[in-house]
Amino acid sequence: MKTIRISLMVAASALLPATLAAQSAPNDANGPENLIPQPAEIVTQPVEVDDEAVVSTTVVDAIDAMAEREKPLAQSWSLANARALAAIIEGIGEDGLVPSDYNLAGLRSAIAAGANPQLDAVASKSFQFLVEDLRDGRTPMDGRKQWFVFDPDQDRYPTKELMSDALESGDIAGVLARIMPEHPDYFRLKQELAKTPASNTARKKLIRANMDRWRWLARDLGSQYLITNVPEYQLRLTVNDKIVRTYRTVVGKPGRTATPQIAESVEGVIFNPTWTVPQSIVKGEGLGARVLGNPAWARSKGYTATRGANGWVNVVQQPGPGNSLGLMKLDMPNRHAIFFHDTPSRHLFNSARRALSHGCIRTERATELAITLAILQGGLTADESVAKLKSGKYTKVPFNKTMPAYITYFTMAQDIDGKLRTFPDIYGRDAAVLDAMDAPRKANRSRVTGEQIIPIENDPRDLV
Repeated sequence: MKTIRISLMVAASALLPATLAAQSAPNDANGPENLIPQPAEIVTQPVEVDDEAVVSTTVVDAIDAMAEREKPLAQSWSLANARALAAIIEGIGEDGLVPSDYNLAGLRSAIAAGANPQLDAVASKSFQFLVEDLRDGRTPMDGRKQWFVFDPDQDRYPTKELMSDALESGDIAGVLARIMPEHPDYFRLKQELAKTPASNTARKKLIRANMDRWRWLARDLGSQYLITNVPEYQLRLTVNDKIVRTYRTVVGKPGRTATPQIAESVEGVIFNPTWTVPQSIVKGEGLGARVLGNPAWARSKGYTATRGANGWVNVVQQPGPGNSLGLMKLDMPNRHAIFFHDTPSRHLFNSARRALSHGCIRTERATELAITLAILQGGLTADESVAKLKSGKYTKVPFNKTMPAYITYFTMAQDIDGKLRTFPDIYGRDAAVLDAMDAPRKANRSRVTGEQIIPIENDPRDLV
């Protein structure tokens, strides 16, 4: 045993960050009264403690028992389980994949040799590759152009856990079904693949590529979400994978302003938004000088201008019917600066080809969408939502729970009427997927893209 001194009371200033503690001290005798309690006297007294800390072995054993032991990647396969796996691989073409990618011939040879460590190794590797492609998609990241969606399914459904469950239950097919896309569009494509003649190779390849795109997404998209298919120029409000409302869209022009594929969360709706004009427009296009030089014109357009400490002119377009963002935008923070918004140029929704924007997605009947979401997610009544819209004032309505929003790119999918259609490859993103699906399978694929984000300075003005 040894004696140490323990403080029974601590100075109040020690509980504060140094900067705040300094601010709390009066500058002179006539300064304001310090409202922070003054340090109390620190009293110490001796206490005796044991030199050696004792950890109960009972506690350690209990913690070890609670810890889940990691499953090995190569596990023990019975002949029955291996044969079931071989049968699944033999028919995997129904899901747009190729049996040879999963070493079907090697697996059958290992089965013929009987249960042994070699069968365990071969079957485990075949199962691993099959899980990766069904769960994560077969196309490697370099084939997914402007794809910035992080798929959480690898964490939700770890390969080793799936293998262990499959081998313990003997239900190989049932376990693999857990990781298959569950969206109705995937099954519609699967049906189309089955009935497309083998001679129509181009159509079969396109179906396979778009089936794989569904595997790039999370299996469970959520109970309520927004999803837009960029080449279709349509946005869907979806509840339990059923379309509730649809809205025409205007999307990014091909090139640097093409709309990327992302999955983000909508945090709220903004009625009567402002638009902070990028410096590329304020300075680069001379808008700042025009606003300062022609106040009457600036007022007619709703622009206000201020000059920052750095000398730059900052221009903001205030809420109003002429605001370039229209009467609403969805609050969807993301590193791409992409979001859904209204537009005063509503005539553009009548065009057949609507790849016209600077990257963000203009939405038809946007005020209807805003009011609907304010009711569903923000807890407002219809009357309250309409009142905020009509107030003409910037108003943000936060959601009680964030809502997923998916910006996707399918060139074959069900349209808003439920008909399977092909859509123009407006950004030329099909070729890389088609090539990847035809090329030998790549192992050890990255979960994130190596592509750089193309900075998009939002310009919602009508420039067409």
